[in-house]
Amino acid sequence: MASETPRSGRLDVDERRRQLIKVGGRLFSDRSFDDISIGEIAEAAGISKGLLYHYFPSKRDFYVATVRTAAEQLIASVAKAETASEDPARAGIDAWLDYVSQHERGYIMLMQGGIGSDAEVRQIAEQTRERFVERIVGAVESPSPALRLAVRGWIGFVEGATLDWLRDRSVGRERLRRLLLGSLRAALQQAAELDPELAAELAQLPAARADS
Repeated sequence: MASETPRSGRLDVDERRRQLIKVGGRLFSDRSFDDISIGEIAEAAGISKGLLYHYFPSKRDFYVATVRTAAEQLIASVAKAETASEDPARAGIDAWLDYVSQHERGYIMLMQGGIGSDAEVRQIAEQTRERFVERIVGAVESPSPALRLAVRGWIGFVEGATLDWLRDRSVGRERLRRLLLGSLRAALQQAAELDPELAAELAQLPAARADS
């Protein structure tokens, strides 16, 4: 069993929290929030409930930290792939699908939550969406409301499509990727048709030129 004495120093505390969150990611990926007791979490981590409460005041706080970490991992995976590619839209979608495939339950936990209408969990999901919007429109100095609306709507489409794909994979991954890339291009082009002033903005976006 791990030592019951918290180690000193901020880095030690942060490292222990990361270790516990990793345990939480495994547990909450397989079962719901209500199905897992604080005792089970402590046992899986090899510590006492008292020590777990030293790092997280409640099971809800522990769950929220786990959801936030899942969001950061998804964002980091997509950002790394986009930065390293000459076709960031395609690379970003591939990285998203890689994450979804490898962390299925964690992705569902992030997008659908697990403790009802908890405001903080909803906020994490919404902040995640907004950060993806910013990654796509970031090449435009002052993106118009119409451009942001088109991209924000597409992010919602990606979430819904991938969640449904996890339930039924009769549509293969390659076809799903083509659908997501094609729908992004279509959303941007449709927005430009409704607002001709968007043409200059779209010319700055690699995503607008993505091939399906």
